[in-house]
Amino acid sequence: MERDSVFHNDRLGAPRNPLLDQLPSYQSLLYRRKPSASGSNKRRGSSRTRLGSSSSGKWGQTTLARQHEEKHRTQTLQRPVRELPKPMAEKRRDKDQRLEQAKDLSSWSQWRQSTRRTLRRLKEDGFEMLSNLELWRGDIHVIEGMFGTGILSYFSFLRFLVLLNFIMFLLMFGFVMLPIITAPHASGNSTFNHVDGFECSNYPSTSRRGLVVFHQHITDLLSGAGFLEQTYLFYGYYKVETIHFPKFTYNLPLAYLLVTIAYLFLSLIWIVKRSATGFKRKLVQDEDRFQSFCNKIFAGWDFCIVNDSAARLKRSSLLYELKTDLEEERIKQKIADRTRKEKCRIYVIRLILNLFVIAVLAACFYSIYIATNFSQKAQMTKVNFILDLIYEYLPSIVITLANFITPLIFSIIIQFEDYSPAFEIRFTLMRCVFMRLTSICVLLVSLWGQITSCQEGNCVCGYNHILYPCWESRVGQEMYKLMIFDFIIIGAVTVFVEFPRKLIVDYCDCGLAKWWGQQEFSIPQNVLEIVYGQTICWIGTFYCPLLPAICTIKYFIIFYIKKVTLVNNCRPATRPFRASSSNFFFLAVLLIGLALACVPVTIGIAQISCSQACGPFVNYTTSWEVLPRTVSHLPAGARTFLLAISSEAFAVSLFVITCLAMFYVIALAGAHKRVINQLREQLVMDGRDKRFLIQKLCQAQRTCAIISTGAGSQSHSSDRVSPSYRSNSGVFLVQPPPDSATHV
Repeated sequence: MERDSVFHNDRLGAPRNPLLDQLPSYQSLLYRRKPSASGSNKRRGSSRTRLGSSSSGKWGQTTLARQHEEKHRTQTLQRPVRELPKPMAEKRRDKDQRLEQAKDLSSWSQWRQSTRRTLRRLKEDGFEMLSNLELWRGDIHVIEGMFGTGILSYFSFLRFLVLLNFIMFLLMFGFVMLPIITAPHASGNSTFNHVDGFECSNYPSTSRRGLVVFHQHITDLLSGAGFLEQTYLFYGYYKVETIHFPKFTYNLPLAYLLVTIAYLFLSLIWIVKRSATGFKRKLVQDEDRFQSFCNKIFAGWDFCIVNDSAARLKRSSLLYELKTDLEEERIKQKIADRTRKEKCRIYVIRLILNLFVIAVLAACFYSIYIATNFSQKAQMTKVNFILDLIYEYLPSIVITLANFITPLIFSIIIQFEDYSPAFEIRFTLMRCVFMRLTSICVLLVSLWGQITSCQEGNCVCGYNHILYPCWESRVGQEMYKLMIFDFIIIGAVTVFVEFPRKLIVDYCDCGLAKWWGQQEFSIPQNVLEIVYGQTICWIGTFYCPLLPAICTIKYFIIFYIKKVTLVNNCRPATRPFRASSSNFFFLAVLLIGLALACVPVTIGIAQISCSQACGPFVNYTTSWEVLPRTVSHLPAGARTFLLAISSEAFAVSLFVITCLAMFYVIALAGAHKRVINQLREQLVMDGRDKRFLIQKLCQAQRTCAIISTGAGSQSHSSDRVSPSYRSNSGVFLVQPPPDSATHV
C-alpha cells in the first residue's frame, strides 16, 4: 500500500513535508475536524483521515479523470473537423484519420455515419436560419450596445409580447373566424341561433342610416360602435351555433370557449417557461457578485467580432454592465454602514410615504368609478361630435391620466426612500402595476354593476337587456377603446412631449432648460405601458376576438416609436441597472396581469348570464354551460373518463401527488445547493493554496538569487554541488520523497 508523504502519519513514520502542512486547505481541514481530545490526538486523527482519503480517493479520481477523458474524446470524434480548436494541419490529419477509419466500417455503419452527419448539418443550418429570421435581431443588438442590457430587456420583452399576441390571433382566427368565412365556399351550411321574438332577443342595429357625416365614421372607428359593432371585431357578430361541413359538424360555441381557455393556458405556460429561465440566471448571478465581475472582465468579450462598430457596441455593453454592478455594490455598502438612528429615520419616512401612496391610489380608483358611471349614463343622449367623443372616452381618459400622473408621483417618492437602483425599479413597478391593473378592475366592476342591475330590481333576462341588449359587445367596446386610446397617448407623448423637450434642451441656453435636461428612458413606465395593454388584450379577446391582431400591430409600431425616441430623444440612465433580475421581474409582473385578467373572464363566462340577442351562446344560460352539455352527448366511455378527471377525488389525488413531487424537488434542490456550496468552498481553498504556493516559490527564488549573488567568489566549489540541493528551502519542491503518492 502506497503512503502519502504530503499529509503524513506519525505512527507509520512517513517523512514529513512542512510546506504542504502549511497549506490553507490543510489548516482549514484540521480546524473543522478538531475532536475534543488532546493536541496529539487531534493531529493524529486528522492525519489519519487525510491518509485514508488520499489513498482511497486516488483510484476514484483516476477513474473519474479517465471517464471524463473518454467522454471528451467521444465528443471530439462526433464534432465536425472544422469546429475543432486545432491548427489547420492537425485538422487535415484528423480528417485523413477519420476517412481511413471509415473505410474499415461496414456499409451499414458508413450509411449511419453519413446520415447522422447530414442530419446534424441540417439541424445546424435550420437553427442558424431561424436565428437570422429572429424579429428585430439587428435593432436589438444596436440598442444593447448603445444603452446596455437593462433597456435591451425592455425591447426583448416587447418582442415576446408581439409573438404571443400573434399566436393568440392565429388561434382565434383559425378556430372561430375561419370556419364562418369558409363555410359558404366549402358547401357548409351554418345553423344560426334562433330569435323567438322574446324581449331579451331584441338587438337593434347601431349602424347609421341615410346621409352620414364624415366625423361620425371617425367616432365609430374610435369607439367601436356604429358600423364596427356588428362585424367580426366583436362578440355579437358570431351568431352561428353549428356549421355543417360535408364530413363533420363544427360546434362554434364549444370552439369559442375552448380557444379562450387555450390562449390563457398558452400564455401561462409560455410566461412560466421564460420566467424559469430568467430565474435560473438570476440565481446564478446573485449568488456571487465577484464571479460576475470575473466573467465580465475575463470572459465577457466576443472574439468573433471583426467589425469596428460591433466592437464599440460590445465594449459599451460591457461598460454599462460593470457600471451597474459597481453602483449596486456601493448602495449595499452604504446600507450596511447605517446606524440605528439612520435606520429608524428611514423606516419612519417610508411609513409616511406609503400612507400617502395609499391615499393617492384610493383617490384614483374613486375617480375611475365615478367617471365610468357618468359615461354610461351620458352615452344615452347625443349632444354633438366633440362631447359625444369625450363621453365615450371619459373612463379611458381618467384611467390614462391616473396612469400618467401616479408614476411621476411614485418616481419622486421613491427617491426619498433610499433603496438600491434595482429595488427602486421593482418597487416602483409594483406600485404602478397595482395602479394600472386595479384601474381596469374598477372599470369592469362599475360596468358590470350597471349590466346586472335593472330599474325594476328583478332582471328578467339575468342582465339589463334594455340598456345592454348585447353586453358582451359593450365590454369589448370598452376594452377596444382602452387599447386605442393607450396607443394614441403613447404616440402623442412621443411627438408632442419628448421630441419638443429634446429640441428645447439642445437649442435653448436658459437655466430652466438646462435644469430640465434631456429625458431618460424610464424602464418602469415603459414596461407598465405594455403590461397594461397586454392585460387589456387578455380580458378583451373573449369579447373582441380581433383584439390580439390590433395588439400585435400596436406593439409592432410601438417598437419603432420607442427605438426612435430612445436613440434621438433620450439619454442613458444616470443609475443603470442589471437586466438579469429585471427580465424575470418583468415576466413576473406580466404573470400577475395574466392572473388578474383570468378573474373577469372567468366571471363573465361562468357567472353572468349570456346575452339572449347576440353571440354564439344564445341557447345557453352561461357560456360555460356549453361544455357540460357537449360532454353529455359524448359516448359513455369518454363521458365517464371526463367526469372522473373532473371529480373531487381526482383533484385531491392530483393535489397530493403534486405536493409530494414538489417536496421531492425541494429536497433535491437543497441537496444540490449544499453540494454546490461545498464545491465553491473547495474552489476558494484551491485558489488560496495556489496563492500560498506561488508566494513560497517567489520566496525561494529570491533566496536562491541572494545565495547565488553572495557565493559568486565560490563558483568553482558550488559547481560540484547538485542543483537540487542548492537551496534547502526549495528542496521539497524539486525532489519529493520517492514513495509519495502526491505530486505538486
